[in-house]
Amino acid sequence: MRVATWNVNSLKARVGRVEEWLADVQPDVLCMQETKLSDDAFPALTFQALGYESAHHGQGQWNGVAILSKVGLADVVANFADGRPPDAEARLITATCAGVRITSVYVPNGRSLDHEHYRYKLAWLARLRNHVANNSSPLDQVIVTGDFNIAPDDRDVYDPSKMIGATHVSPAERAELAALCDWGMTDVLRRFHDQDKLYSWWDYRAGDFHMGRGLRIDLVLATAPVVARSTFSIIDRNARKGTSPSDHAPVIVDLAGA
Repeated sequence: MRVATWNVNSLKARVGRVEEWLADVQPDVLCMQETKLSDDAFPALTFQALGYESAHHGQGQWNGVAILSKVGLADVVANFADGRPPDAEARLITATCAGVRITSVYVPNGRSLDHEHYRYKLAWLARLRNHVANNSSPLDQVIVTGDFNIAPDDRDVYDPSKMIGATHVSPAERAELAALCDWGMTDVLRRFHDQDKLYSWWDYRAGDFHMGRGLRIDLVLATAPVVARSTFSIIDRNARKGTSPSDHAPVIVDLAGA
């Protein structure tokens, strides 16, 4: 089973590129973030014609997350499943695909360390951990994937000295991500690639993609039973090239049979 995640940065603007990529790469499951569509505007029929069931949690011009699947799409839950009032922003959706419980996340950006949005980000991450822990076990097949807006380590940043005092690399953010991993999840890409200069996001400005100035903030986290099935993982930099790309590249993980 091939699982991928991609922040498409407006599905309306990039649906053609997504269709082409699906035809070329043939993922069984694709988690998308920043669809920037309402549920009514989501192109479910387009993806159905390509063989995908879909589930979408959107809010119009902001945020929005989705899961496409060729291998079943069951028990869909939009937003957090923790008994508390739903988050006001469309940043999380969960479904079961071929026996794996998969959550597509778009973690808040944080903006700056003194901004209210940064406090929201930390609270959101803590709530994500509770959402996962309260609804599954580290012994279950679980994937949490998407745009985390956190670079886990300095090697995931093109120049750490330029990020001092900024979001995406702050100790508190990294601690929340580490706590989710400590619960029982692994950053799957790092099972196959240990080097630096592996990025999944590049700013549109100043030719950052071509200059190699990026961050690795799109992650596939998985429990041990899923990690044991993993056979391959890569960041698809080719999808960041060409006309009107997203500023993110997809991350792909292949799993052997259950």
